[in-house]
Amino acid sequence: MNILRLSPASPFGRKCAIAAQYLGLMDRIKVADGDGDPGDEVRKRNPLNKIPVMLTDDGQAIFDSAIIMDYLDHLAGGGKIIPQLPALRFPVLTMQALADGLLDSAVLLVYEKNWRDPEHHSLKWTTHQQAKIDKALAHLESNLPSNAVDAGTIAVASALGYLDLRFKSEWRATHPKLVAWLANFAAAVPAFGATHIDP
Repeated sequence: MNILRLSPASPFGRKCAIAAQYLGLMDRIKVADGDGDPGDEVRKRNPLNKIPVMLTDDGQAIFDSAIIMDYLDHLAGGGKIIPQLPALRFPVLTMQALADGLLDSAVLLVYEKNWRDPEHHSLKWTTHQQAKIDKALAHLESNLPSNAVDAGTIAVASALGYLDLRFKSEWRATHPKLVAWLANFAAAVPAFGATHIDP
């Protein structure tokens, strides 16, 4: 059986878990918590020692989350959350990249706060990362994701969920269209609520 090792609090892991549930693959995938266990043998199959990582039933280790999303789409028959036609495929993948980039900056801010001693915090660094988040949110507010459920919209929903989890939902006050979009996504995709964790 395929094993998806993730951290429940990870937006990248959540993205994969939402996709697996949405695609009806939970009878073919075991989701296992790898949080706080860097010595875990499945997690160590990624040379970067990072999660999420998918250990396939034929012994492959697949990472990172964007590649796992592609693999999940393949398991489901292809073209389900990643369109095959180029005119549709690349906008979805680009939307996923935008959300993942937003998340990269958000996670770096969390690491700066939680992993570095306060005297070593860099205002220049945190301002730079926050600017990326702000620009990504402004773009999404002006160019709302589609109502389709695909790798791009799943990634955006996971990113917004992470901002709710780690940044006290501050983005909501200035992005009303995106707030409404996320509410619609959550209503259409029960897996979003099922993968929610409280702060």
